[in-house]
Amino acid sequence: MIDTLINLGYLISAALFIFGLKGLTHPRTAVRGNLLGATGMLLAVLITLADKHIVSFEVIIAGLVIGAAIGAILAIKIQMTAMPELVALFNGFGGIASVFVAGAALIETTLGGQVPIMQVTVATAASGFIGAVTLWGSLVAFGKLRGIINENALLFSGQQVINAILALLGLMLSAGIVLDPSSHLLYWLLVLVASILGVLLVIPIGGADMPVVVALLNSYSGLAAAATGFVLFNNVLIITGSLVGASGIILTQIMCKAMNRSLTNVLFGVLAPTGNSATADEVYTGKVKSATPEEVALLFDAARRVAIIPGYGMAVSQAQHPVANLATLLNERGIQVDYGVHPVAGRMPGHMNVLLAEADVPYESLKEMDQINMDIDQVDVALIIGANDVVNPLARTDPSSPIAGMPIIDVDKARTVVIIKRSLSPGFAGIPNPLFALDNSLMLFGDGKKMVLDIIAALKES
Repeated sequence: MIDTLINLGYLISAALFIFGLKGLTHPRTAVRGNLLGATGMLLAVLITLADKHIVSFEVIIAGLVIGAAIGAILAIKIQMTAMPELVALFNGFGGIASVFVAGAALIETTLGGQVPIMQVTVATAASGFIGAVTLWGSLVAFGKLRGIINENALLFSGQQVINAILALLGLMLSAGIVLDPSSHLLYWLLVLVASILGVLLVIPIGGADMPVVVALLNSYSGLAAAATGFVLFNNVLIITGSLVGASGIILTQIMCKAMNRSLTNVLFGVLAPTGNSATADEVYTGKVKSATPEEVALLFDAARRVAIIPGYGMAVSQAQHPVANLATLLNERGIQVDYGVHPVAGRMPGHMNVLLAEADVPYESLKEMDQINMDIDQVDVALIIGANDVVNPLARTDPSSPIAGMPIIDVDKARTVVIIKRSLSPGFAGIPNPLFALDNSLMLFGDGKKMVLDIIAALKES
């Protein structure tokens, strides 16, 4: 009877996870989906701890209180600009949990004089290998996003050969664990090799590809958790890990498609300018026109339709609230305002959507890249805030460009383009953007938040 109730509880948890993922597919139901997923995880943890009879209820309650306090503090204190690096760190936590749980289960089984079945040994090796790669890959991604590690691609001669050797060595150690599970040293050697591999896999990936890397590492953490579920014979952990692994792979594929790059190209290629690329001087000299907030306000006064294109610069300057206020002011004057959101704008999938949702921007105003491109030529003023590579027309016009073929928001087709940017510095791709020098483009140099506030003040004065 108890086993039946436990399995029923796990089934309910799995159903909550599935409904939670379903809710996360739409902003209107995302909060509810998040709560459903969290409830499912809470139920699964409580059932697992109570079932094993090795943890007292006092300890369980203490763990819940401490964990809830840490989570609440993070939720309140973390800045939205730091959300990508927090997600990367969470992926790492999942990886290290799989490493220690699988290792502890292997040690417990072998020290007890039992010989684990092949399912357990294979799953243990998979947990240790994938979990360690996830942990150290996530820490490198966190360091790049945080600015602790140089966000540019770090390359050295023979890097891919070394990675291949480490992967082969990992497979050999995994085979050794399957053949001799009592040799605990092999497991920790496997973890060490996988840790080095995790660092070397992410170090050569530049900041432009970080959204893909975060999604992929999320998938890795799910696969490691699923493997740990086979080690523990825990159905809900297998289901949960499989859901995370599958959704992470799907999201990774979506991100690659949005960048017109294959996963292999992201992991082993380098996003860098070619020798044929034009220099910044050739693109910009004598062609860039700067504007003032007052001049931009005059453009808005005469506009009927405006498109706002956010990028990472908006996140850095925390300009989402002033941007929402600007849109509200324009709407009050009868001007239609839409937001064109590129899938890889920012540092993680959905980064811009989250920032705009934080500023209470109506979801109906958010247009995906394909939607906004359908009638971008009808837009009177396109306001770009901190975006660069995702609006660079070289993706369409220069086959030798490192971003050639990448789908972009075609803002250059709008009647007037205003770019808010601190300088003419390149984006993550490291190439100049001819959009800044077009005849219908104006540069508004300065901090994104301050410039938007100055535009609002100029509009109110007019």
